[in-house]
Amino acid sequence: MKIFLSSDMEGTAGVVDWSQCIGPGPEYQYYRRLLQDEVNAAIDGALAAGATEFLVNDSHSSMQNLRPDELHGNARYLSGRHKPMYMMQGLDSSFDAVFFVSYHGSMASEASTLSHTYNPKAISRVLLNGVEVGESGINCLVALGHGVPVVLITGDTTTAEEAARVSPGITTAVVKESVTRFAADSMHPAEAVALIRSAAETAVRGLADAKPPAIELPATLQIDFGNGDFAEMATWVDGVRRVGTRTVEVSGDDPVRLFRSFVTVVMLTRAIVE
Repeated sequence: MKIFLSSDMEGTAGVVDWSQCIGPGPEYQYYRRLLQDEVNAAIDGALAAGATEFLVNDSHSSMQNLRPDELHGNARYLSGRHKPMYMMQGLDSSFDAVFFVSYHGSMASEASTLSHTYNPKAISRVLLNGVEVGESGINCLVALGHGVPVVLITGDTTTAEEAARVSPGITTAVVKESVTRFAADSMHPAEAVALIRSAAETAVRGLADAKPPAIELPATLQIDFGNGDFAEMATWVDGVRRVGTRTVEVSGDDPVRLFRSFVTVVMLTRAIVE
């Protein structure tokens, strides 16, 4: 049984500031250890339920936050900042389930610690078939394309709620309650690890009833930007059309191709702000 695990970092219990999840400072070094523990907890839970093979896609920032020799389950480790399929690189139809560990809420959410949607300097909101989604919902397009269910997400309450909009029945491990974008009430790390391990085991044991994400095709992504320059640049991508001063849409019946179009737009927005 193969598990694909995409790990972010903002959803880790205790993380509330960029200095804690962007290196190389001492705060980052401490909190990357907590992330490693949460990733390993998800692996341990899956192992207890019969999983045998893991691919961990490090999906946060420069995408080199974990220590591969300390990953449990003899997991393969996919790292590095340039990946064509970004947070979903490496997923294919040979996997049985997808885990999202230490994810965060969307930029448009009311309160989710360090919330953003791929590029906080450019993207203010994303709708998938008219439903507001964060990175979890967008990433679910790839899971749908390969017919693999997304069965676990960890992070705060907002993150769990957003994931459930696209993957009904997903098992959630809520390790903190966000107060604002830069404050949260977090579980003790040991309690967070125990919760994630239990949730991962539950998710894998229920795999027989799990289904791929519930996204109707053809699907439409509506992307709202901070200003019109980003919207204009986005139309350079084939199939992206401008529908407002700061808004574009892209549609398609191939969810993987739709995701690729979105990621290409993200890369372009980063070029204009970096």
